[in-house]
Amino acid sequence: MKKTVLYDDGNIQWVVFGRDSSKPDSIIDTNEYLVQCQDETILIDPGGVEIFPNVLTAVSEHVELNTIKAFLCSHQDPDIMSSLPLWMALTPDAKIYLSWLWEGFVSHFGNEFSSNFVQIPDEGLQLTLGQSSFQLVPAHHLHSAGNFHLFDPCSGILFTGDVGAALLPVDHGMFVEDFEAHTQFMEKFHLRWMPSNSAKDIWLNRVRKLGVKMICPQHGAIFKGENVEKFFDWFDDLELGKLKRAS
Repeated sequence: MKKTVLYDDGNIQWVVFGRDSSKPDSIIDTNEYLVQCQDETILIDPGGVEIFPNVLTAVSEHVELNTIKAFLCSHQDPDIMSSLPLWMALTPDAKIYLSWLWEGFVSHFGNEFSSNFVQIPDEGLQLTLGQSSFQLVPAHHLHSAGNFHLFDPCSGILFTGDVGAALLPVDHGMFVEDFEAHTQFMEKFHLRWMPSNSAKDIWLNRVRKLGVKMICPQHGAIFKGENVEKFFDWFDDLELGKLKRAS
């Protein structure tokens, strides 16, 4: 599993773990993000149970596990956080931020840690880590009915869950280098998993005002520089909710 430091100003550090060449081919590739502020850490979409040993090794080589104060589960899919019971056995006091919609469902992974849930209201909220504040940005129906992204106003990084996701070869680089060539890896995924043009428009109107400098999806490569606006424009033009029948 590769580790890439995305941002570090001495106060806030963003790290991504991904491109796990040892994972089984039957498991979709995912990116796990760690944000550290002073001596507190949040792990974003900590991953599925099948990759837990690899993620745990990578994370524990970078930070002490007792610094993990919170997890963000952007939505309810198993690749997002079916590993939660294993993480909570190691970090029993950590908070778990998730949409109020999924509390009763996620409890099926382990009801013993349901008291750690922090239910996010539909309009989102501010999340504090160390001395820094982050925005939990609504992204409902992209693709989940209860879905949240995380924006760091200091670094300009926006974690976008499945928005911007791409299905890439495991040896692909961590960043998008050629946007036009990259769209071939994104289009079918977005047309299948993103059902609502109105939800897309609401999201774009919201995030384009934030001053995003880097888009970090849960699958695929990261957008930075001019590719941020290129993605917004591409997504804006994409007609969602029109699944083509197989010929």
